[in-house]
Amino acid sequence: MNDAAVLQIARTALEVATLVAGPVLAVALLVGLVVALAQTLTQIQEATLSFVPKLAAIALVLLFTGHWMLQELTTMTTQLYSQIPHLVQTL
Repeated sequence: MNDAAVLQIARTALEVATLVAGPVLAVALLVGLVVALAQTLTQIQEATLSFVPKLAAIALVLLFTGHWMLQELTTMTTQLYSQIPHLVQTL
């Protein structure tokens, strides 16, 4: 296995991780921003107030996109396993 193969595997893993984590992180950021704005406007500074809406929003995102996320991870893992004989031959 040469350096190019290792870099390609690492690049693919980072791309898939970013793609899979993106929707969850984006929703958590958006909900956190909205709750923080609401807390600022109402002057309610309760730490647990931002936790529950984020948790509910993340659960909904995982409910709707979880199958797609699992499919992306499975596809990458299957492709990586199928490359093992080729990678071992280049040793």
